[in-house]
Order: sequence, then structure tokens, then C-alpha cells
Amino acid sequence: MLTIYGVYRSRTSRPLWLLDEIGMNFNHLPVIQAYRLPDASAADAPFNTRSEEFLVLNPLGQIPVMEDDGLVLTESLAITQHLARKYGGMLGPQNAAEEALIGQWSLTAATAVEGCALEILQTLANGGADTPEGQAQISICAEKLRRPFAVLERHLGGHEWLVGDRFTVADLNMAECIRYAQGVPALIAEFPKLQRWLLRCQDRDAFKAMMTAREAEPA
Repeated sequence: MLTIYGVYRSRTSRPLWLLDEIGMNFNHLPVIQAYRLPDASAADAPFNTRSEEFLVLNPLGQIPVMEDDGLVLTESLAITQHLARKYGGMLGPQNAAEEALIGQWSLTAATAVEGCALEILQTLANGGADTPEGQAQISICAEKLRRPFAVLERHLGGHEWLVGDRFTVADLNMAECIRYAQGVPALIAEFPKLQRWLLRCQDRDAFKAMMTAREAEPA
């Protein structure tokens, strides 16, 4: 059976959201990030990203990891695209062109959005909104995000979704990267079509279930 390793408070949220969309059965083995533990190597430490058995799966010591019939994948966006292609029906590509477009949007999310969006999230989490240095860093990241957000805004001016005029794994991957920047609502509001699309993504039952499970985990 398909197995997902990781916790909701990580990029594991992406395949877990997708699997809820699909409605398939799978094993979920919680693996916590080692940096969140006082001593990840202690005898009583929970299963974590430095546990020897986990490092066999991913020597980088990162989550998520997926095992599927002998195939092991260790990158969240590769995992979601594989799951959508193999099990996801209309969530996945229906032809070669859609596969290419889904890959393109997913890579755009990873290379043009996620880094700065995640930096915003981390800066806010560390109280940066209350310091001049933090505010400056958020402003720099927001400025870098305006270009890819403008690309999305133009695309969404003529399309309801990113690929094939239906919700696909491309939307899921992009929405999960943009979520990190939602702590700066004024930035998102500059792009009303993107904002409406993001709200549609996050109004889905599977997203809400994922967020509920995420919020139930220890911070």
C-alpha cells in the first residue's frame, strides 16, 4: 500500500491534501522534523528525520517521503504530480500537453514563489513584523513575488484554473506555495484574480480537512 512519511506541519501537507482529494486509502507514518526535538537521537525520541530507518529512505533527512510499489520519492511536488498522474483522474494530466503544463506551473511554484513566500512566513513567525529589519525583509520578498504573481494574474484573467479549466495538481502545488505569503494580505490583494483563485482552492473540503489536521498537530 502507498505510504506517506511526514507530518502535516511540513511540505507533507501537499500530498496529504491531494490524497484526500482523491479519496484513496494509504498508510501515513508521522515523521517529525529533527530540529523540533530537544534531542532527536535520544532513545525515547519519536520517529524523526534523523532516525536511522528514515535516513535509509531519504539520506537528506527531509520530509515528505513516499513509497509506492517500490518507488521512493522525496520531493513534495514530484510526489503530488506522481500521485495525480497515477491515481488522481481529472486531478492529473489527460494528455502530454497537460502533463507539460502541470510540470511548468509546479516548477514555477518551486522556483519563483516558494523561496520568498517561505521567507515571509518564517520572518513573521519570528516576530519580524515588529522590527525594522524584519519589515525590510518582508518588503524585499514581497517585491520579488510581484513578478510571478503578475504572471498568474494575467493567466487567471482568462482561465478559472491553471491547466485544463479544472482544479488539478498544478493548482494545489501553486496554492500551497503561495499560502506561505498570506501573512501579508495586502500583497495578495494587489492581484484580485489570483486572490479569488486562491480562495477557491482553499474553499475545497480536502484543503479544509488538511488544515484542520495541521492545526491539531503540536506547533
